[in-house]
Amino acid sequence: MKFTKMHGAGNDYVYVDCFNNGTPDDPASVAVAVSDRHKGIGADGLILIRPSEVADARMQMFNADGSEAEMCGNGIRCVAKYVFDHDICRKDTLAIETGAGTLSIDLLAEGDRVEQVRVDMGKPILNPAEVPTTLRSEQGEDSPVVQVPIDIDGRSFEVNCVSMGNPHCVIFVEKATDELVLGVGPKIEADPRFPARVNVEFVEIISPTEVRQRTWERGSGETMACGTGASAVCVAGVLAGKTEREITNHLLGGTLTLHWDQQSGHVFKTGPAVEVFSGEWCQG
Repeated sequence: MKFTKMHGAGNDYVYVDCFNNGTPDDPASVAVAVSDRHKGIGADGLILIRPSEVADARMQMFNADGSEAEMCGNGIRCVAKYVFDHDICRKDTLAIETGAGTLSIDLLAEGDRVEQVRVDMGKPILNPAEVPTTLRSEQGEDSPVVQVPIDIDGRSFEVNCVSMGNPHCVIFVEKATDELVLGVGPKIEADPRFPARVNVEFVEIISPTEVRQRTWERGSGETMACGTGASAVCVAGVLAGKTEREITNHLLGGTLTLHWDQQSGHVFKTGPAVEVFSGEWCQG
């Protein structure tokens, strides 16, 4: 299996070009094997770049534990870069099909290579039943879950629930410590109040236009960055009255710029996409 290793702000995946190579028979098992950072290639998961009947390409992704996910904000930037750089489709704006719908991606190229990518992440999903979460706001059954208290192991946290095609639980904290990210994160991920499991963002407010984020990602553990999570943080910050609509978000692997546009309701995310190396995976 030929592959390419890529990352967006340190959120790294193994990519397979299914336009020019075959599709793995059991991608979930392949994802587990290649993601192993000691016995495999090392990654947060596997992403297949597939032909699409409705877009320029289709992105299908699997987490490091083999579970299939709807979307990855950092992964889709790399998919767009690969599609452009490898001559699958040479356009300044690409349409990429995902499990969360078809997204529009603007490419910022230097010469014949893409360096930065701006993604229209679409409108956030705020209805609790659609996130999904069983948590509810005092404002009503369909109202967004904003700063709603929950107890985890005897500790109380105020959470904000947003879906960007995949579920997120955003928690604003004074300090995003290992104890919170590595200890509390997995407990919230598996909490029954999130029936599809959930990605958990612990966020430090630097200023109304700048934050720092660490993420416990559903099915992968802590990752260097999470693009859908950064988008959810932008939305949650506005709803909770903590940030403005345009923010700079510092993640472990790099920096993203987010803008929740008031007129369209869409979230726009800009950040890097990097090709690291290519090779061939010898299965078995």
